Amino acid sequence: MLARLSIRDIVLIDRLDLDFGAGLAVLTGETGAGKSILLDAFALALGARGDAALVRNGAEQGQVTAVFEPAADHPVHALLAGNDIATDDALILRRVQLADGRTRAFVNDQPVSVQVLKSLGEMLVEIHGQHDARALVDTASHRRLLDAYGGLERETDEVGRLWVARRDAHAALAAQRAEVERAQREADWLRHAVDELTKLAPEPGEETTLAERRTTMMQAEKVADDLRDALAVVSGPQSPVTALAAALRRLERRQGGAAFVAPAVTAIDAALGALDEARREVEASLAAAAHDPATLERIEERLFALRAAARKHNVAVDSLAALAERHAADLARMDAGAEQLARLEKEAAALAERFDAAAAALSSRRRRAAEALDKAVNAELKPLKLERARFATAIAGEADKPGPHGIDRVEFHVQTNPGTTPGPLVKVASGGELSRFLLALKVVIADRGSAPTLVFDEIDTAVGGAVADAIGVRLARLGRRVQVIAVTHAPQVAARAGRHLLISKGALDRGKRVATRVAVLDADTRREEIARMLSGAEITAEARAAADRLLDAAG
Repeated sequence: MLARLSIRDIVLIDRLDLDFGAGLAVLTGETGAGKSILLDAFALALGARGDAALVRNGAEQGQVTAVFEPAADHPVHALLAGNDIATDDALILRRVQLADGRTRAFVNDQPVSVQVLKSLGEMLVEIHGQHDARALVDTASHRRLLDAYGGLERETDEVGRLWVARRDAHAALAAQRAEVERAQREADWLRHAVDELTKLAPEPGEETTLAERRTTMMQAEKVADDLRDALAVVSGPQSPVTALAAALRRLERRQGGAAFVAPAVTAIDAALGALDEARREVEASLAAAAHDPATLERIEERLFALRAAARKHNVAVDSLAALAERHAADLARMDAGAEQLARLEKEAAALAERFDAAAAALSSRRRRAAEALDKAVNAELKPLKLERARFATAIAGEADKPGPHGIDRVEFHVQTNPGTTPGPLVKVASGGELSRFLLALKVVIADRGSAPTLVFDEIDTAVGGAVADAIGVRLARLGRRVQVIAVTHAPQVAARAGRHLLISKGALDRGKRVATRVAVLDADTRREEIARMLSGAEITAEARAAADRLLDAAG
């Protein structure tokens, strides 16, 4: 609930601090005293649109601070946690309005966006006036109010969870179906490509290896002729080996009688050994250079096949092996995809069946709750001088248009007079009727479908006597379950309040400017204010006696 409201430099309010408590509090005062200013300031703290005109003349900025004490289980705590806003017991909303039109928003002294402030404000406070039908315009709020009244939040959450699961299952099914259809369109080409690449059996790095072998073999063919010529020189018919061997034999026969021949024999023998080594090396080189022309042809054919396949599939040769694996995996997924498609179809059908069953059960419970809600609201209408009107909750089944909240479109309808056609509440009811319908609805669902603080701005306009008293009775009943703040001109309503605030306007600075003031009335001053509301400018004894009777009747 709202615990404290502090206003600084807003229009006619220079400094104002108000404490609030549980129950019904009323704000009264002469027309133009500043009641609307106070509500505008409060709305600013709750995230309403800012306006430079709100800043008091001569001030650089205005500021409004609203301190709340939400219950421990109020959903506002989840919103605070979702925005990383720390809170203890109190929740402080603060809005600064600058004279240049800009505004700043703070929650527990932490800067936040105006949208976050507005979301918090909507969860904490509802402001209703005779011409303010925001709470009843959005039909989504009608469904929420009905669910709250019927205690159907758990069922609604389950339907929402099933809706999300159903939606995700259908999305997965659609994606898988599209994938299978795409794969089926490519199946023939894909199988041909896999067969072709499987037969080709490319290996990573194979192109480089084959190219190097091909280059080596082509170079060896050119060198082989020179090697054969070299072999003819060292071991062919023209080789000096035969002549050197004969000379060596003759010298060996002569060296026994002439010691000086020995070095020559040694040198010639070494030359023959070197020639023999040269022959062996040349023969080895020839053997290494030897190749099968068919092998070179096979290598060239393999290179051509690999490069042709790479061009066909628009990849590098070294990527052919990976491409073959990928295509094979696509084929495998195609086979598995059909099985997965069948499984997803089964899952989606099961979730759709569960959602339909849960939505149908929720719809049935909503209709029973609607009957009880209609009965309860209609019971409140007669004292509010709407005895000829009827309230009805219209539920249109839309099984072909399911949503996260089920298959129902809920809208509050009214019939203001017998014989007229029932229609949407906000279109059929007049301003005064709308405010009384709203009050009746809030009395019925206050502890289940309302914010913890309700503000009613002159919803008793243009009514009096018994109707005003009935409004006061119902506002007081509301105050036993939620915090209620009412701006009123009806003494019957003011008499029912547990706390009475008088708004007045007085001169400051020797009459150079005026300022709005708010006083908390005690028993005597409250009696005088209610008497003034009854009689006007001159308070008579009869007015005071009437005020006493109202206060006594209110208890």
